[in-house]
Amino acid sequence: MQTIHPLLPTDALGNARFAIFMSGSGSNAEKILIQIREQSSDPGFRAVALVTDAPETSRTRELGQQYGLPVVECDIRAFYKARGEARVSIATETGGRIRAEWTNELRTLLAPLDIHFAVFAGFVPLTNITADFPCLNVHPGDLTHLKDGERHLVGLHTVPIERAILEGLDHLRTSVIQALPYTGQGDDMDNGPILGVSDMVSIDLDGADLAELQACANARPDRRPKGGFKDRLEEIAKKNQNLLKEGGDWVVLPQVVFDYARGRFGLSNEGALHYRVGKRWHPIETVVYTTNTKEILFADQGEE
Repeated sequence: MQTIHPLLPTDALGNARFAIFMSGSGSNAEKILIQIREQSSDPGFRAVALVTDAPETSRTRELGQQYGLPVVECDIRAFYKARGEARVSIATETGGRIRAEWTNELRTLLAPLDIHFAVFAGFVPLTNITADFPCLNVHPGDLTHLKDGERHLVGLHTVPIERAILEGLDHLRTSVIQALPYTGQGDDMDNGPILGVSDMVSIDLDGADLAELQACANARPDRRPKGGFKDRLEEIAKKNQNLLKEGGDWVVLPQVVFDYARGRFGLSNEGALHYRVGKRWHPIETVVYTTNTKEILFADQGEE
């Protein structure tokens, strides 16, 4: 019989403390907080803080006041600027070093919270805080979609949605993973176990055709300009990202957080994802979450 290791630390079960990380509007964070508030009894876990890298432009302070949560602020733009860098990036050796320093500053600020896990609910900066405690990350792409055996809909900003469009797919899904530390090699920021995916959300090309959008992609410079490419492909991707947020993120993320905080996910010694039903662990591919249902995609129907 295999040994299954729960992803949530065993000592946290029934009293898990987590922080929600956000960079912008906070709509994903708010959906989690609303569902916790609507519970008729103690859910056995609680959010203890909101964390942001963008205190001046995000809604973190507003949500903190609204939900009675402390706010942890570690302004990444100010951090880079104070060290002579106008661009927030890890693409250069200097940028990577500053990101590591910023992560250490964030560690210091988080230490008093004594959290068991974190939720990246629209948190932009890549950070290896993921090595310190489990971190769930919501991702605007279907990470179960493979190309040449690799996860294809990976990357930052609108990249996953643009890849789905250029692949000719007719739908999107949101994925929630347990994020792993990144190495700076390829797209390894999106390589953690896929805990859940949303139902399908249709792609709207807004009257464009694939040839036109592929031409946009082909005409782009190698490096993404500050503020984005501002072309037709990015415009359509942003529109679909908003559709996916409502039909995907807001549905799947709170439900995965609840299942995670209740100790439902685990890994075998070989790294295979498992889901606990009652007292029994089952090997799974992932879980598909919709508004009213939850479909467990079993990897093997045999009993453990």
